[in-house]
Amino acid sequence: MSKETLDYALRTAWQAVQKMYNERAKTYGATMTQAFVLLSIDPKSGTPSTALGPLMGIEATSLSRTLNLMEKKRVIKRVPHPTDGRSVIIQLTKEGLKMRDESKKEVFHFNDSIHQKLSDIQLQNFFEVIHVIKAYANEQIN
Repeated sequence: MSKETLDYALRTAWQAVQKMYNERAKTYGATMTQAFVLLSIDPKSGTPSTALGPLMGIEATSLSRTLNLMEKKRVIKRVPHPTDGRSVIIQLTKEGLKMRDESKKEVFHFNDSIHQKLSDIQLQNFFEVIHVIKAYANEQIN
């Protein structure tokens, strides 16, 4: 495939970002996916396990493996859902809250670094283009 295609540019950019985040997460004994889970869980009330997959765009099987590993590391805990006996709420432990804060710092650092390299117009254009790409892709699925 040509380096001039949109999908090639998106894929290779995302792979570079993912590699960067995984390298940083490794210093905490984690992965980018685990950090993404931490950032997706409501830090005060937790998040139903059934809501995490769709929220993050992760398949149930992959999410289940990730949650099991995170529970073993004691960064999350599962508590029964108060109204739905078939579901559980994923909550952050004290260690999970600390790791969540570190993850947020990394995300903000990345965003601030990129913002310094681009003008406001470039950023606005980027988000407009991303919105169009996501909308088109979603139309093709539905």
